[in-house]
Amino acid sequence: MSGFPWGAFAQNLALAAVAAFAVMLVTFAVAVRKGLHRIVDVAWGIGFTAVALVSFLASAGEGDEARRVLVTVLTAVWGLRLAAHIARRGRGHGEDPRYDALLAKAPGSRDLYALRMVYLLQGALVWLVSLPVQAAQYIPGPLTGFAWAGTALWACGLFFEAVGDAQLARFKADPAHRGRIMDRGLWSWTRHPNYFGDFCVWWGLFLLAYDSPQSVAVAVVSPLVMSYLLINGSGKPMLERHMAQRPGFTEYATRTSGFFPRPPKRRG
Repeated sequence: MSGFPWGAFAQNLALAAVAAFAVMLVTFAVAVRKGLHRIVDVAWGIGFTAVALVSFLASAGEGDEARRVLVTVLTAVWGLRLAAHIARRGRGHGEDPRYDALLAKAPGSRDLYALRMVYLLQGALVWLVSLPVQAAQYIPGPLTGFAWAGTALWACGLFFEAVGDAQLARFKADPAHRGRIMDRGLWSWTRHPNYFGDFCVWWGLFLLAYDSPQSVAVAVVSPLVMSYLLINGSGKPMLERHMAQRPGFTEYATRTSGFFPRPPKRRG
């Protein structure tokens, strides 16, 4: 197997940055027009899809074709499903309370503050987190067991995200459940099946870049950053601060795993 093409990969990093920030800037323009910044959450999955497609085109003749197709398809399927889910969930709703709280701190224009603190930051995160997607496109060797293990882990993650989201949507659609804690299905095994699924997806995509020792040091940044954000950053802690205000949450948290799935404890 020949060495990793660092020169071509460096050019890809620049192209990926252009793709990620282009998605966020277009989204910003639409959000300003609508007066609704919550649509930036839809752009998260679209941004990764754009980076994967740009990297696929840029890596032609560099990496193994099967790996290039596989990592692009996996990223696009995950990203577009997530974007569609968030778009459906937010339809007909006003501004997200998180963004209202953030933009209330704006020293001047709310829109320009949102551009700096939300859109450009998310564009940078898309570029950073997508490193294994970019690196995998340039690995010249054929797929190995690591790549197939990564695909299986990605599939596990997509299952937890998609099924967890569907179960929660059905639960919320019933007016009798208003204000109640979702504690059924996958939500009885982990308080955050969608975040756990995201965790699996990005460690799975990292394994697709694991077949090249030279690129591992770059690619591993992505799942480490995502793991931190999901478990200790803007994911689990922020959501649980909101959930803690609901009746029954303390009991639910006592019997249900905080992140990694396990059978629920029996009610006392």
